[in-house]
Amino acid sequence: MIRKADIGDIKDIQELINFYAKKDQMLPRSLNELYENVRDFFVYEKDGKIIGCVALHVAWDDLAEIKSLAVLETRQKQKIGTSLVKAVFEDAKKLKVRRIFALTYVPSFFERCGFKKVKHKNLPHKIWSECIRCVKFPDCEETALVIDI
Repeated sequence: MIRKADIGDIKDIQELINFYAKKDQMLPRSLNELYENVRDFFVYEKDGKIIGCVALHVAWDDLAEIKSLAVLETRQKQKIGTSLVKAVFEDAKKLKVRRIFALTYVPSFFERCGFKKVKHKNLPHKIWSECIRCVKFPDCEETALVIDI
């Protein structure tokens, strides 16, 4: 079941995200950051356990970012990530967001979801306000992708 995250999910979300961050497959997230952005998150829950998560963060007028998409390693290849992305698309449509971008180390997944690669410089400067606080700035190796919905 996919649902909006709540405060009680935050520690499980952090554990899931930071599992992949330790493998250098995504960026780590602090508890503080997750609590502040809990309303952006969706979780995939089964039998009371968080199996996956994703966030949709509005960046500008008609632009949002998919962030922190993660699925338990033992549950990958079961369309859970794709289901989470579809939930984000529906939420974006309700918010009247017309374009979504992702910065990722796994561009092939997002390409299968319909995203197209773009150069970082093609994204609005507004998004870089978060990037300059990143431990990997300015040597970002993430791929930028966008989709119009």
